[in-house]
Amino acid sequence: MSFGEATGTRRPNGAASCPCGSGARFSACCGPLLDGVAAETAEQLMRSRYTAFALRDEPYLMRTWHPETRPRSVDLDPATRWVGLTIERARGGTDDNAGVVEFRARWRAGDTAGELHEVSRFERRRARWVYVDGVTDEKPL
Repeated sequence: MSFGEATGTRRPNGAASCPCGSGARFSACCGPLLDGVAAETAEQLMRSRYTAFALRDEPYLMRTWHPETRPRSVDLDPATRWVGLTIERARGGTDDNAGVVEFRARWRAGDTAGELHEVSRFERRRARWVYVDGVTDEKPL
C-alpha cells in the first residue's frame, strides 16, 4: 500500500482537532491550506497533504504535487483509514526553496494495521510549496 492508497472521512468542523495531529484546531491548522492558503513551510504542506489523504481530498493532493512527478489521479482506497502522523524531522522554511520531511503515517484497513515511513522532498514553485517525491518503507504493525 502506498500513501496514495488512502481513505478518509468528511471534512471536520473548524473547532475539531486537525487530523494531522498537530494539536491545533482544524480551522487554525490544515483547514486554511486545504481552502487555498499557501503553506509557509515544507512541514506545513506535508501535514496538510496527510490531512487531505485522510479526508480524501484528491483535488488538493493534485494541486500540491509537482507537475513533473504528479500522477494522473490518486487511488484513494475506501477500506483504509489514516489514523496518525508523526513528523520525524523537517527542513524547508519560509526562506528556503527546497525541503525534506521525514514522517510516519499509521493506517488501518479492517483488522490490519500498518505504518508508512517516508522521506519526502518538497520544492517551492511560484512561491508555493509542492510535493516532489519520496522514498517509502512500509511495515505492518
